Amino acid sequence: MRDEMKAGDRVLFYASNADPSGVTGIAEISREAYPDLFARKKGHEYYDEKASAENPIWYMVDIRFVERFPHIVSLDTLKSAPGLENMVVTKKGSRLSIQPVTKGEFSIVVKLGRSK
Repeated sequence: MRDEMKAGDRVLFYASNADPSGVTGIAEISREAYPDLFARKKGHEYYDEKASAENPIWYMVDIRFVERFPHIVSLDTLKSAPGLENMVVTKKGSRLSIQPVTKGEFSIVVKLGRSK
């Protein structure tokens, strides 16, 4: 996914520490993947001694705000919504920081998020 995320791509912003956890809005990739600056910074909580300038290991992208939904599209809603049965975030044990979303899934979640 690191190499697939391009500037201008829209992404769903999922808040895992919210109550309830869920999609809160839309963001956009503003800078494509580049080495994580903190992985090589000794003393930082994300420091990784295996990372080097030649072999960065960890990457990050920058995002910019696009839209906040009127309400959170909760994980329970995602799990029960028709068309989202195969969405990665709805699968048991699937809680990575970044997950792929199909165009169809994106559209469904946006409709759910914008509904009042």
